[in-house]
Amino acid sequence: MKFKHVYLLLAITGLAYTWYFNIQFYLTIEDTSISNFIELTKTTLPAQSIVADLTVVVITFMVWMIYESFRLKIKFWWIIIPLTFVVAIAFSLPLFLYMRANRLEKLKLEKL
Repeated sequence: MKFKHVYLLLAITGLAYTWYFNIQFYLTIEDTSISNFIELTKTTLPAQSIVADLTVVVITFMVWMIYESFRLKIKFWWIIIPLTFVVAIAFSLPLFLYMRANRLEKLKLEKL
């Protein structure tokens, strides 16, 4: 198994792990609007800390991902942006790392 497959496995785990809780939200809360979802993230100081932490992580990831995508000419890199916000950074970051590993592998083969 190639190391890039670890990224793919982590992407699948990130999708399943985060969406398990999202589905629980939709099954147990009466007001399932996105505004209520966001409002509930502000209910405790630890939740606010995690949101602040993830905000910086997402911004940093986006800056680096866009730079790397142009530098390595990664196809379809832009799909990662909506996936980050629609699914989760826990899914999109390892998925991008998988895409990047594929591109680096291809570039290495082209040099041979």
